Amino acid sequence: MDNSLFQGKLVRLAAYDPEAGAEAFTKWSRDSEYSRLLDTEPARLWTAKQTKEDMVKFMEETFHNTFLFLIYTLEDERLIGCGGLDGVMWAHGDTFLSISIGDRNDWGKGYGTDAVQILLRYGFTEFNLHRISLDVFEYNPRAIRCYEKAGFVVEGRQREFLNREGRRWDMIYMGILRQEWEEHIKRDT
Repeated sequence: MDNSLFQGKLVRLAAYDPEAGAEAFTKWSRDSEYSRLLDTEPARLWTAKQTKEDMVKFMEETFHNTFLFLIYTLEDERLIGCGGLDGVMWAHGDTFLSISIGDRNDWGKGYGTDAVQILLRYGFTEFNLHRISLDVFEYNPRAIRCYEKAGFVVEGRQREFLNREGRRWDMIYMGILRQEWEEHIKRDT
């Protein structure tokens, strides 16, 4: 298989390894800001064993329609995050994109944007998908900018969805169609 399918300018995707993924996620989950950017659930600490068991079970249950990856830097081969295409609806050509960069020292360096581009290319060219969707918390402007750079547009919002730190925040829904992605790629080359 062509390795460039899973490689960008800054990062590469690798098969999800439950051992490496569990160890990294356990470390990253100690940062409550990371946890709050990742999930709607309250921040909590995870053990590597819990993480590994949960991910193995999830991957077994969703094997045919979920594609998870670990994200490594090209420069020094460090594991910096994870991402994937979740819940592919084959009949409709639709899926849900998720991504996280674990260590805050790696935020804002373009790694997430590069990984999103790889996942879009994978979904649109390998699976011939029609659309890719995601949701993002209103209080995560860095992620919103990342997705907008990749060509995603805001399609809706669920007002006052989250209660964090004494304030209500919206859940923002974004999406990109294959044709929009192709036009975006042409503009960027």
